[in-house]
Amino acid sequence: MSLDIKSELIDAALPHVAFDGWSQATFEAAVQDSGVAPVVARAVCPRGAVDLAVGFHENGDAAMVADLNTADLSDMRFRDKVAFAVRRRLELCPDKEAVRRGTTLFALPHYAPTGTRLIWGTADAIWTTLGDSSRDINWYTKRTTLSGVYAATVLYWLGDTSEGHEDTWAFLDRRIENVMQFEKAKGAFQKSPLGKALEGPLTSLSRIAAPKPPSGFPGRWG
Repeated sequence: MSLDIKSELIDAALPHVAFDGWSQATFEAAVQDSGVAPVVARAVCPRGAVDLAVGFHENGDAAMVADLNTADLSDMRFRDKVAFAVRRRLELCPDKEAVRRGTTLFALPHYAPTGTRLIWGTADAIWTTLGDSSRDINWYTKRTTLSGVYAATVLYWLGDTSEGHEDTWAFLDRRIENVMQFEKAKGAFQKSPLGKALEGPLTSLSRIAAPKPPSGFPGRWG
């Protein structure tokens, strides 16, 4: 029930976000327009519009996951599946200005940890939906890397005026290509004498962090 109420509040807030951002004024307007009792709205969203902004982002992740679960990705390389997922996450966004205002909100020092958690959550949703079940150090590195790619792509997308956001998708492809070059360099390092010397300690560290991933799952983006 609380999720339904939050969604009602988010829908009611969106027309106001472009003018007032994710602010107290927007929250109060959303409460009034939705007809949700103020005490109930505050119980569902203790931080007011901040929680609405969080819910808006999480709704976007849920829409992306639902879309990916129905898409035929069988003929794609894994790196292309990741690019497709990031692109769909942005294409499914119902309100670009709400994202812009959310980016401003979560850039504030006291909300930055929340913004970081949301970006990490998007990266995790992508990897998990695409079938990642790794439990070693790759689990963290893949999500950390994709978080950076996603955050940079969002910022580019917000300023992109090209038709169909074609410049953004080209930017995304370049960022993923950069990641692939890093992966190749990492692979070469791991085969070097120094990399082999460090392999044991790093493997021990990864086993402490999490159990070994199932065999057959790609540890890289390729």
